[in-house]
Amino acid sequence: MTTAMTKNVALGVGGGIAAYKAAELARALMERGFSVQVLMTRSAEEFIRPLTFAALTGRKVITSLFSAASAEDTLSSAIEHIRVAQENQVLVIAPATADLLAKLAHGLADDFLTATYLAFTGPVVLAPAMNTNMWNHPATQENLAKLRARGHVIIEPDDGILACGMVGPGRLAEPERIAEAVTAVAETQKHSKADLDHETVLITAGPTQEPLDPVRYLTNRSSGKMGYALAEAAVARGARVILVSGPVSLAAPAGVELVPVRTALEMRKAVLDHLELATIIIKAAAVADYHRVNPPRQKVKKTAARMSLELDPTPDILAEAGRKKGDRLLVGFAAETENLIEEARRKLQSKNCDMVVANLVSQTGIGFESDDNEVTLVLSTGETIPVARASKASIAQRIFDEMLKLRLALHSAK
Repeated sequence: MTTAMTKNVALGVGGGIAAYKAAELARALMERGFSVQVLMTRSAEEFIRPLTFAALTGRKVITSLFSAASAEDTLSSAIEHIRVAQENQVLVIAPATADLLAKLAHGLADDFLTATYLAFTGPVVLAPAMNTNMWNHPATQENLAKLRARGHVIIEPDDGILACGMVGPGRLAEPERIAEAVTAVAETQKHSKADLDHETVLITAGPTQEPLDPVRYLTNRSSGKMGYALAEAAVARGARVILVSGPVSLAAPAGVELVPVRTALEMRKAVLDHLELATIIIKAAAVADYHRVNPPRQKVKKTAARMSLELDPTPDILAEAGRKKGDRLLVGFAAETENLIEEARRKLQSKNCDMVVANLVSQTGIGFESDDNEVTLVLSTGETIPVARASKASIAQRIFDEMLKLRLALHSAK
C-alpha cells in the first residue's frame, strides 16, 4: 500500500566509510522534491551521526527496531518498520555494504533497515560500496545476482582510489547519479509496471569515434546520458533492452544487454544484427557524419605544412532502419542549432520515423553533456509536443508515454 504522499523515499545507510556521502544523497533527493526518511544501521552510526541527517531532512532518524519508547508506545515502536515500508515510494540503500547485501539476498532481518526491506513491496535501489576484493568475491557477486533477479536496481560502484588505499571498483557512486536513478524509478511508478512488458527495445546511445590515425579521431560532444536514461526507463517498465553504445563514461543500467561499439560502421552492424529482435527502435546516438575510409596505420606527424583530409559520409543508420522497420516503432533524434521543428519534420519524413525527439543543442545547460534536457516531440500524426526542461530521466519517461499513445493511434488508424 502506498499513501497519498507519492514523493516519499526511505534512505537506508549502511556502515561503511562512504556513509558520509549519504548526507549528500539525502540533500540531492530533497532538491528533487522527495521527502527523505533516513534509516541507519548500528554500524553506520560509527561513521556519521543521526543528528546530521535529522538536520538535513527535518525528520527523525530511525536507528533501532525498538526505540526507547514509553510503555504505551511500545507496540507502535515494534511495528514502525511496517509503517515506513508502507509510506515510502522507493527504498534506496547507500552505501550497501557487503554485509547488507548478504542479509538482503538471504532475507535476514536483524535490524530496522533489513526488517523494513522485507516488508517493503515497492522498487529497491542499491548502491554498493566496499573494498575491491570484497566486491569481486564470488559470494558478493552471487548475492548481487539474487538481488538483480528480484528486479532491484543496482548502481554499480565507481572505480578509483578506495579508503583502504586499493585502486579498483568499490567506491560509492556519486550521489547525483544515485539520485537520478531514484528519480527515474519514482517516475516509473506513475505508470503501469508492465506497460513495456513483452517489448524488446533497441536503443543506440553516445557518440561514435571515427579514427584519423591510431591516436586521433573525429567525434562529438554526446555524453550518452539521454540514451542511457531511456534504457533505464525501458527496463523499469518491463522491457527487454538492447543498448548499442558508443564510447561513454557511464555505467550500463542494470538489466540491459550492452553492445559496446566505437565507429559508425560498428554501430550499423550492431543495429542490423539486433533489428529483427526489436519491437521498438530508438536512435538516440549522435553518430559522426563523416569518417576517414582508410586511416593510416601509423601516427601522422605534425609538420608546418597545411593538411587536408578526405572524408566520406558514414552510413545513415536511421534511414536504413526506417526502410527495414516493418511494423516496428522507430524514434529518431534531431540535435539542431536552428530551425528546430522544420529540421525535425524533414528527418521524420526522410528517415521514415514515427517520432523525432528534437532539441536545440545551442542552449546552455541542456542537451549535450548535461543532466537536463528540453525537447519537442514531432510525431508522424502531425502533432508537435513541447516538453519543458527536466531531468533526462523524466524526459525519458515522457518519451515512452507519448510513444505508447502514438502506437495506439497508429494501430487504430489502420
